Amino acid sequence: MTDMTHRRRLLAPLVVGVLAALGTLATYHVFVRTISGQWLDTAAMLGTDVDHPRLVQILTRVLNGTTLAGLVLVCLVVVAVGVIRRRPGLAVAAAVLVLGANGTTQLLKDVLTRPPIDRLEFANSLPSGHTTAAASVAFAVVLVLPEAVRATAALCGAGYTAAIAIATVWSQWHRPSDAVAAMLVVLGWGALVLLGVRLASRDRAAATGRPSPLGVLPLALTGLVTAPAAALGFLAAKASEPMTTTPEPSRIAVASGAAGIAAVVAGAFLVWLWLATDGERGQEVRRKVASARSVAVETGSIRST
Repeated sequence: MTDMTHRRRLLAPLVVGVLAALGTLATYHVFVRTISGQWLDTAAMLGTDVDHPRLVQILTRVLNGTTLAGLVLVCLVVVAVGVIRRRPGLAVAAAVLVLGANGTTQLLKDVLTRPPIDRLEFANSLPSGHTTAAASVAFAVVLVLPEAVRATAALCGAGYTAAIAIATVWSQWHRPSDAVAAMLVVLGWGALVLLGVRLASRDRAAATGRPSPLGVLPLALTGLVTAPAAALGFLAAKASEPMTTTPEPSRIAVASGAAGIAAVVAGAFLVWLWLATDGERGQEVRRKVASARSVAVETGSIRST
């Protein structure tokens, strides 16, 4: 039973990583390589309205908050938390997660091409760098924090990431698919580094932990509401336009894109919370037991002398 549990703990991140990679490729193919995907994606980006000064100010602050300096600072804090918790493996994994995800996003953005199927000469912008930065930092924080506060961190991270992702679309910096692809890149790297941590661990008897309902329920409800809304909205937008001309601004596509982003963000953080929690409780209990035994042995040896 122990070996089966250990194999399952290795198989889970492997499967998630493969599915995330395939999801990234599927997102690129559907929304960049097909006419309907390009049309809806661009219509969502063009359909935003940022003429309100107050809204522009809020969006600018949100986007400017995701800077390289801030990214490095949070990475250093994350590594410090891992070291303080005496989990250097998690600290290294968190740093690799942030660097790997952001490096992959920049590489894909340079390598992938965007054919002008929609008759618009837009350069490729998939995946979104801002969304990758926000999500990777949030994933890293969830990874290194204790289980007691991990659900709260996941909720805060999901809210922050969704705000950044939707803000990039609203400001016409990115299309919805760019944010979706970025989330999948981060989830793939998260699964990869977690697989590495578990392969390097010699604790084969780690028990299976369960994420707190505090994080699971809000994320699950968000996904259950926004995913159908996004699908129905895109179907309605597709049915209402012939797609024989260049994309026109579409408020239906805007709302559908925002709902789709929210659904993917919620789903990705829900999966990450589940993956990161699995086995943590058992490891914490064993460390406390080992520490108590060590103290007992030392106390007994002192008394015996």
